Amino acid sequence: MTEKNNSTTEKKSESLSIIRFVVTYVVLMGLFFLLIGLEPVKQILDINGGYSNTIVILTAKILGIFGIEPITYQGTLLNLPSISLDVEFGCNGLEAVMIYTVAILTFPATWKNKLIGFVGGFLVIQILNLIRIVGLAYAGVYHRDLFDLIHIYVAQGVMIAVALGTFVLYLSYLSHEQPKHHQATT
Repeated sequence: MTEKNNSTTEKKSESLSIIRFVVTYVVLMGLFFLLIGLEPVKQILDINGGYSNTIVILTAKILGIFGIEPITYQGTLLNLPSISLDVEFGCNGLEAVMIYTVAILTFPATWKNKLIGFVGGFLVIQILNLIRIVGLAYAGVYHRDLFDLIHIYVAQGVMIAVALGTFVLYLSYLSHEQPKHHQATT
């Protein structure tokens, strides 16, 4: 009888943990969106603008290495030979970083593991995001007929998938970090 009670208690505890994760995730995501979207906050610290500007500068440098010239940029605008790209929120990778970061903060782990997960995940997401933007710029210059298709139907979803995939890698890392005595025994 106690085994049945323990099983019921464990299931209730698991359900509460999932609910707590979802509620905390939604609240933190809302706070992050407020942080980057409210005008009074943006006047003090424009996280999204600074982030976009940095991505544009890095993208321009990478495209220059690959010989795509002339390139000019100002703020979030990247001017290429046959197309101009406006790298705003949703295109700059910040949304994917937010999705990932909130998941890291919400999931129960030590602060050390959260920091390792954040730094590693941030680097993975941003490297893949830069590759994505460089690829979009390349498509815009050399394959203009495919640009809209790639931009709308492929590139946006790829970053969400990258954020989620990176979180799954983080969870795998956490599972290997747990000591053997914390694993369930029968």
